[in-house]
Amino acid sequence: MRRKKYRLPLITVVLTVIATLGASIFYFNARPVSKRVTVHIESVPPVSDPGFRRTLEALMGGPVVSGNRIDWLKDGKAIYEAKLDAIASATESVTFEVYEYWGDIAGRFAEAFAERAEAGVPVHVILDYVGSIGADSAFFEKMEDAGVELVRWREPSWYRSSRFNHRTHRKLLIVDGRVGFTGGANVADAWLGEEAGQYYRENHYRFEGPIVNQLQAAFMDNWLFATGKLLLGDRYFPALEDAGDLDLQVVISSPREGHKRIRTLLFLAFAAAQENIRIQTAFFYPDYMLEDALLKAAERGVSVDILAPGPDIAEPWVRFASRNRWGNLLRGHIRIHEYTKSPLHAKTFIIDDQWVSIGSANFHNRSFRLNDEANVNIFDPDFARKMIDMFDDDLDDATAYDLARWKERPWTEWLRGVIGNLIGPHL
Repeated sequence: MRRKKYRLPLITVVLTVIATLGASIFYFNARPVSKRVTVHIESVPPVSDPGFRRTLEALMGGPVVSGNRIDWLKDGKAIYEAKLDAIASATESVTFEVYEYWGDIAGRFAEAFAERAEAGVPVHVILDYVGSIGADSAFFEKMEDAGVELVRWREPSWYRSSRFNHRTHRKLLIVDGRVGFTGGANVADAWLGEEAGQYYRENHYRFEGPIVNQLQAAFMDNWLFATGKLLLGDRYFPALEDAGDLDLQVVISSPREGHKRIRTLLFLAFAAAQENIRIQTAFFYPDYMLEDALLKAAERGVSVDILAPGPDIAEPWVRFASRNRWGNLLRGHIRIHEYTKSPLHAKTFIIDDQWVSIGSANFHNRSFRLNDEANVNIFDPDFARKMIDMFDDDLDDATAYDLARWKERPWTEWLRGVIGNLIGPHL
């Protein structure tokens, strides 16, 4: 008796081929590309040395400019009031770019943009598509009806699946080309939690002086990429007089080839450190080479403190995946602190009481390799001292995480960390 051959139905074969092809397209488009810096950086001048400044000017894509002023804005209420006041004062132009955009506060910004556009001021807005999914569509209609030029950036599509993974994480507002803002705050109600301890702990900054031209150029980077248009002239790039005595530099980073500058910036800063490294971040998940750079700094006698979110982190999987890799850091005498007063969203890098980098970049793979980011470097010991005082104040609301606690963490947390590390390059 002949055994009957079993054959898969044709429709099953076709669907399997389509599913395999679709998964392959998504994987090869969405996976992070090469980290590029694959050999440890050494022999970097100290951050107080003019050679460090020259190195950053050569490698980070922009000059250090003098004559600037910074106002530090702490937490959502102060941040949003300052931004809305600036928008209301606009007479020449408004440019704005942000990742998260939703909630009642997003409606207030939509009204502010619409009011200026109706008054005849050119207003240009970039909202990340994924980050603004939660916004009321009426906000978009209000802005567009008023004449705001609105772009919802990187809408995902089946034929360009990298758009699911590559987001603009920049937070930029420039008014009249003369006043600029950047920092860690998105535009969302999470920054204005009414219950005590529920709002995000955040830092944002207002800038005046020649550096505003560089902040405007950072906005133009994605505006040109998204629209094919350049915004030129005195409305956007006026001649700027000195407004203070700070030396600043804007660094922009993106997933595009040759533009992953934030990761290189931190390698240089850690290699230059002589005394201390302070990191405040909403997400702590560096790759192994950056972890090793911190360990090498600690071996040189550099004091290293990391202030990361506690249980109220926005993405718990990042915390679980990161914790599984803290053993070597803790053994290497790197101090890790978890902020417990409220969710922590601030991003600050301070080296040797001399140099500070602030902006949108976190200390994780997404900021290094997948997101569009914008940071400002400050070469000034007085400003560094101000940020150190801020850092120390936040440490008062944090809990130290030591090696004993790491060894005793529950196995369920370890398992979640293992799962998290499977998608580590995307965290």
